[in-house]
Amino acid sequence: MAATQRITAGVALAAVCATVLCSCSSGRNGSEEGPRRPAAGPLPGSAVRLIGDGSTAYTGSQPHLPRPQRLKPGQRPPQFVVLSWDGAAEDSQKLFSHFRKVAKANNVTMTYFLSGLYMLPEEKRELYRPPEHSPGRSDIGFNDQKGVKDTAEQLRMAWLEGNEIGTHFNGHFCGNEGGVGQWSVEEWKDEVVQAKAFVKSWKTNSGLKEEPPLPFDYDKELIGARTPCLEGQENFVKAARDLGFRYDSSGTGKQVWPKKDGVWDLSMQLVPFPGHSDEQLSRDYSFMVSQSGNRTQGDPDKFEEWGAQFRDGLLQGFQRAYDGNRAPLIIGNHFESWNGGAYMRAVQEVIERVCTQPEVRCVSFHQLVNWLDAQDPQVLEKLRTLDVGQAPAEGWEAFLGRSPAPSPNSAPKVSAAKR
Repeated sequence: MAATQRITAGVALAAVCATVLCSCSSGRNGSEEGPRRPAAGPLPGSAVRLIGDGSTAYTGSQPHLPRPQRLKPGQRPPQFVVLSWDGAAEDSQKLFSHFRKVAKANNVTMTYFLSGLYMLPEEKRELYRPPEHSPGRSDIGFNDQKGVKDTAEQLRMAWLEGNEIGTHFNGHFCGNEGGVGQWSVEEWKDEVVQAKAFVKSWKTNSGLKEEPPLPFDYDKELIGARTPCLEGQENFVKAARDLGFRYDSSGTGKQVWPKKDGVWDLSMQLVPFPGHSDEQLSRDYSFMVSQSGNRTQGDPDKFEEWGAQFRDGLLQGFQRAYDGNRAPLIIGNHFESWNGGAYMRAVQEVIERVCTQPEVRCVSFHQLVNWLDAQDPQVLEKLRTLDVGQAPAEGWEAFLGRSPAPSPNSAPKVSAAKR
């Protein structure tokens, strides 16, 4: 490495380490889990290893990621709530940075599904070779240099605060003409490779070579995804198994305990839709379409009502799980100000109401799958016998009273591999 490059790398790594020290002083909850990884989880600056062009770096174990513990005999499961964001990026609305602050204030970790193209500036669009489409094509556009820089900053701090960086892939192609629902297993694998490549080379592609690296190895960090428009799950999951992913959140289902078939199926869920006899998916987009159709900004006189409907639907879904089967509640959102920001305000209120309650853990998918993998499979199988909102008739102590198998010595290992 040339002298100038060494100096630049040193400055970047010092910035990473300074950020780590600041973030670690904030503290996180987790008293119901095993000991968290050391607050000084990332390695000293001299031991940080740059990866590739320095867009990413290995800095040690992720701070604020607790070691999971098995349930004790007869112990009621915690109520997990997973808050996740599709196509996470920082733009002029600054919703990424806002919800990072909301998370820290309420002892929450989240999953940010990053679209790879948000790390690729418009002038480099031809680098993207989407399956079934011509080079440089994207249905969500690309970013500019400032957007790449701002998004990288948020990703860096989010990870250091214990949040997860997943993937929402790249071009967000939905529908029947070359949409992700028609992609083959091999095309999905190619899309994942490209999504990772844009994250691992954002400094070169954007020209922001003086910026600090992302403080993680994305090949190891990337363990799960959500497909665009929740399409193409069948072939993506086949690809995900080969790529070493640990979960997928692209399906739709009920509020019951999840199953694992090579990867955990952590699908979006149906929750109550206040004022309606049917239910709706637990995400802002689905409520919006039901309320204002294809218009992202409908009748302003309805904004407050629509936001309250979304908030109350999520709260009712939470409460029936909390009082019932304790199945994890999966919530999916977008950093968008649809219908006057009604859904963003609703999500924040849900976080503030539920995430501070006893036995509630608002966590990332990464933390949830760590906990699931640490449990006795027979206990999880028994939990899956409970229907939506169904608490054990005999009480939790009797229902889960049998002694489970011995707890593993450590958290499960993460395999290599991915809006």
